[in-house]
Amino acid sequence: MQGEFEMSMMGELSFFLGLQIKQRKDDIFINQAKYIKEKLKKFGFENLKPQATPMSSSIKLDKDEEGKCVDSKLYRSMIASLLYLTASRLDIMFSVCLCARFQVNHKESHLKAVKRIFRYLQDTPNLGLWYPRVSTFDLHAYSDADYGGCKIDRKSTSGT
Repeated sequence: MQGEFEMSMMGELSFFLGLQIKQRKDDIFINQAKYIKEKLKKFGFENLKPQATPMSSSIKLDKDEEGKCVDSKLYRSMIASLLYLTASRLDIMFSVCLCARFQVNHKESHLKAVKRIFRYLQDTPNLGLWYPRVSTFDLHAYSDADYGGCKIDRKSTSGT
């Protein structure tokens, strides 16, 4: 990067806005492991049982009008933290955005889903984005035909 851009004598960029950046000769790796550890500590999730996936494939979140209400400030703070993490963690994007739909009227079932995402992050803090210097660019696209998958409005949950 020093060859392309004018840089000050502060050294190579290694930490910026919560992103950890590792620059090597042949690649760049970006992750948010430190940010994840800080958020796990903030919400008291350091000792939870780790989870292999961010959300169960059998879970279908809905309004849950009869569920128990939870602290709005806590729920929204958790969602905001998770949304910031999606900058380098595309693996949690769908789960976080699904939980973010319920920021106005959230219940215990929604908080349980958010906690599962944090349990997944506890198990995978070092995942991130890897940009090799030399690579072919192949775009692969996938579509999930889950028409009517949303229990609330019966719209497609896959975005197609």
